[in-house]
Amino acid sequence: MADIHGSYDELFAAVPTMLSGLLDEGDVGGAVAVFVDGEAVVDVWGGFADAARTLPWERDTIVNVFSVTKTMTALCALVLIDRGELDPDAPVARYWPEFAAAGKQGVLVRHLLSHTAGLPDWEGPVEELYDWATATARLAGQAPQWEPGTAAGYHSLTQGFLVGEVLRRITGRSVGEFFAAEVAGPLGADFHIGLDAEHDRRVAPTVPPPGRDEDYAAGARDGDATATRAGVAVLRVRDGNGLAWRRAQIPAASGFGNARSVALVQSLLACGGTVGGVRVLSPAGCARAAEVQFDGVDRTLGMPSRYGLGYGLFGSALGWGGWGGALVWVDPDERLAIAYVTNQMREPATDNRAVELVMTAQDGLKGLRG
Repeated sequence: MADIHGSYDELFAAVPTMLSGLLDEGDVGGAVAVFVDGEAVVDVWGGFADAARTLPWERDTIVNVFSVTKTMTALCALVLIDRGELDPDAPVARYWPEFAAAGKQGVLVRHLLSHTAGLPDWEGPVEELYDWATATARLAGQAPQWEPGTAAGYHSLTQGFLVGEVLRRITGRSVGEFFAAEVAGPLGADFHIGLDAEHDRRVAPTVPPPGRDEDYAAGARDGDATATRAGVAVLRVRDGNGLAWRRAQIPAASGFGNARSVALVQSLLACGGTVGGVRVLSPAGCARAAEVQFDGVDRTLGMPSRYGLGYGLFGSALGWGGWGGALVWVDPDERLAIAYVTNQMREPATDNRAVELVMTAQDGLKGLRG
């Protein structure tokens, strides 16, 4: 069996065993973390950080988690809501006046967080994603595809700019700066939105699914969908592996971290807003994330979806996944947070890795709770 490194409670031994099995099946590398009551009961990793399998996946290896980044951006918005600086029921134009153009006067902040704003598609070239002012100006001038709030369509790349510009107008800081100062820094979490060059040596580049190359693109039903309609940008693996992508702040998709950092940060929602003695949110602020904003068929994904304020809702749990297989799963009832990250993509239709790891971790929790 593939070697697994790190630590784990024996009640959760099936989790590292499963990770080892995934590596034996051909995955290049990955990591899993399980936090209960804000403490790690599983923090394991294995495999390699490069497709050539020459560089071991280390404790501090980080990887692009794609749309798991949305949960970090949402957390920043929840912090501002908690502080009374952001009103989810306010028109977006209250904070970002230019956004009122093209019939968007009625778009509310909560519509941005719940994929119901009607701006699901990035209609510019991929290169414009790397310039914040250009990207946000394009979105401010765009007309909604439906009456905001009446339907949902997954805002794969656009959500981060929409929420992020509102945050910037309020705080004067980018999402990456705010997240680093107000969330990651206080918690000691190794997660980055906008990656500095000093961290490049630690990055495990994304590896396309077997039989695919770096032109492999996100599809409309991938779970991190970039629609392939005419005039809509298509994100490819080579884009995500580029330096421009790393340096840019694309708060819906360009976050870099490891399983430990993802589970640590999102443990805030599992533990009433306080982890390791650090309070970032109030219990009421955490509860807002699970307030149902939409329950129906997502127009972009073509599947039933439930959205809270910035999170997908799954029964009593909340979280989200990323293109390529990453996932964060939070269960406040159990004070549980689970994160899986990997550099190995699989075809979305047959990729059950993260869900199976969540189920395995939940089995361990039953033993822990007795």
